[in-house]
Amino acid sequence: MNRARRARIVATLGPASRAPGTVKALAQAGVDVFRLNFSHGSHEDHAAALKAVRGAEMALQRPLGVLADLQGPKLRLGRFKDVEIAVKPGHKMRFDLDPTPGDETRVQMPHPEIFKALRPGMLLLLDDGRVRLRVGDRTDEWADVTVESGTKLSDRKGVAVPEAVIPVSALTPKDREDLAFALRQGVDWVALSFVQKPEDMAELKRIVNGQAACLAKIEKPAALADLEAILDYCDGVMVARGDLGVELDPEDVPVAQK
Repeated sequence: MNRARRARIVATLGPASRAPGTVKALAQAGVDVFRLNFSHGSHEDHAAALKAVRGAEMALQRPLGVLADLQGPKLRLGRFKDVEIAVKPGHKMRFDLDPTPGDETRVQMPHPEIFKALRPGMLLLLDDGRVRLRVGDRTDEWADVTVESGTKLSDRKGVAVPEAVIPVSALTPKDREDLAFALRQGVDWVALSFVQKPEDMAELKRIVNGQAACLAKIEKPAALADLEAILDYCDGVMVARGDLGVELDPEDVPVAQK
């Protein structure tokens, strides 16, 4: 089916939209590709959604794409004794590997790979950038940080390190299980989150082995810095503007996207 428009519409399926009738209505309204977000839902949920897409494809007699979006690694703080602490500019504390619940002076950051990548003076962003910290002294097991902006920290908030490449694979054990399932189900595209370097996409490309097209999610400044090499392993890219806007200044995101 030829389309006058050059843009393609991607719609994410969730509990409110994966019923067969809804999927068909979305396709009739103009959706070209249906995204399965593997950060949420079970394999059974995604199998049902994919079956609904294929049913709509047969009913409408036009091809519909299915994109499996892998979750990728999630870097987070540990837990606090009182769930939440108050912070303000100038507040000093330590991040370490000790799983003991934290307080105003210290808290666990259960990612030794982050400590290995940190250097004094680097910026750390927590809770989608709501809290900004600057790294002081550090070792491979702890880092002293000073709050530059923010008012509170609570359990399991996300950690971003915009000025470093974190030595962690973009494919977690969960992603590998989800990828194997998605390929068995016959998805058309696979999207990889947390891409930092060409090797991340090369690994995905090797595992997929031609069974689907491969898409890189650009959400890290490191990926922008090495974009040309990453593109050698891609069939497409997705600009994850929300995540990219945490680690880049917001006004830089439209330029980076273009």
